[in-house]
Amino acid sequence: MVGYRSERYEQFGWASARVDDVVNLVPARLTGLLTVAAAPVVRGSVRQTWEVWRRDRNRHPSPNAGQCEASAAGALGVRLGGTNSYGGQVESRPVMGEGNRLPEVADVRRAVTLGRSVGAMAAVLCAGAVAAVWVVAGRASTRRRSRASGAMVGTNRGTR
Repeated sequence: MVGYRSERYEQFGWASARVDDVVNLVPARLTGLLTVAAAPVVRGSVRQTWEVWRRDRNRHPSPNAGQCEASAAGALGVRLGGTNSYGGQVESRPVMGEGNRLPEVADVRRAVTLGRSVGAMAAVLCAGAVAAVWVVAGRASTRRRSRASGAMVGTNRGTR
């Protein structure tokens, strides 16, 4: 696993892991914000999601994963993090979310709904951004063409 913190892989993947961190800085934070907006879809509180996201997002060892994990914990009203086992290695991570409520089976279904909602919102946002760029680029192209034809027309008139 590239960038995984073990003796075998640490030196191999550190550069690509850092590039991944930089490339995903904006998308991770956008995901956090969209999760705040989507919280009501899963009967979550926008206010609580915002507060948990703002408070807990930087507790995670990953600069990007914490954005998504904290906002999801807030939206679902659960606690995430704590002691985890990765490949037989036990890690203790900070807890994100409020209260003592751990996720249950119903929360997994809600998390899927939350993820789909955030994905749909991101798709609409991206489509809007692409459309805006397309419109702006089309206007700029039209202006360039009209300036070019205007210059030619003016030149033709002057030679008659």
